[in-house]
Amino acid sequence: MMKKLSPVIEWFTLLFCTGTVLSFLVVILYDLVVKGWSTLSWRFITALPTQGMTRGGILPAITGTITLTLVTALVAVPLGIGCAVYLNEYAPDNWMTRLIRGSIRNLSGVPSIIYGLFGLALFVQGMGMGTSMIAAGLTLGLLSLPYIISTTEEALRRIPASTREAALGIGATQFESIRDVVLPSALPGILTGVVLTLSRAAGETAPILFTGVAFYITGSSGFLNQEFMALPYHLYMLSTQHQSIEEVRPLAYGTALVLIIVVFLLNLTAFYIRYKHSNND
Repeated sequence: MMKKLSPVIEWFTLLFCTGTVLSFLVVILYDLVVKGWSTLSWRFITALPTQGMTRGGILPAITGTITLTLVTALVAVPLGIGCAVYLNEYAPDNWMTRLIRGSIRNLSGVPSIIYGLFGLALFVQGMGMGTSMIAAGLTLGLLSLPYIISTTEEALRRIPASTREAALGIGATQFESIRDVVLPSALPGILTGVVLTLSRAAGETAPILFTGVAFYITGSSGFLNQEFMALPYHLYMLSTQHQSIEEVRPLAYGTALVLIIVVFLLNLTAFYIRYKHSNND
C-alpha cells in the first residue's frame, strides 16, 4: 500500500498546482489587456464594422452574442429546470431514472462541435430553419441542457427532506410544496448554475459555426430568422482567417478583451448570487 502524504506536503502540492494554473492565466490575461486596451474604446464598442471589418467597431457582434444568449436561456432554462424537478421530486429511483441521469452526464462530455453538426442536421436542414439566430440558439440550448439539469438537481438535493415534509404536514400538495418551498430555497444554487452555463454558451464557437453565425454583416444583426455576428466567431476569423491578419490584429485583441469582460461579468453575477445567499443563511 502507498504511504499517505503528510498534510504539509499535500498542502504545498495543492498550492503549487494552483499557483501554476493561475500563473498561466495571469500571463494570458496580461497579454490580452496590454495588447487590447489601446483598441478598446466607446467607439469600438458602439460603432458598426466598416471596410471588411478592418475598421470600425463590433456592435453587431456584441448585440448578436447577447441576443443569442437570451435565446439560449429561453430554450434551455425552463426545460432544464423542469427536467431536474421531475427527476429529483417525482421520478422513482429505478433503472430507467439512473439510465437517464447517466445519459445526461455523458451528454455533458460530448464535444461542442458534435452539437453544431447535430444542429445543422436537425434545425438548419431537417426543420428548414436555415442558418439563423433561432437555429443557433436552439443548438446552444441543447448543449446547455445537461449542465442546467445537473446543477439544478444538485441544488434541489441540498434542500433537506424535512423541509418538504413540513410543507406536506400543513396540508400543501406536492406541487405546492415544490413551487412555494423547495424551488425558492434552491433558487440561488439554480441561478448560479444557470448563469455559469450561459457564460460558457456565450463563448462557444463550434455550435454556431454551422448554424447561423457570419463574419461580416453590414446591416442589423439579431433577427431570429437571419444570420448574425457573434464575438467568439468574430475573434476566430480575425485571428486566423482574415486576409489582412496583421492589419486587424489590434481588433482581434480588442474583441478578445470584450468577450472576456462579458464572460467575467456573467461569472461575477453567479458569484454574487452565491455570496448573497451565503450571507442570508
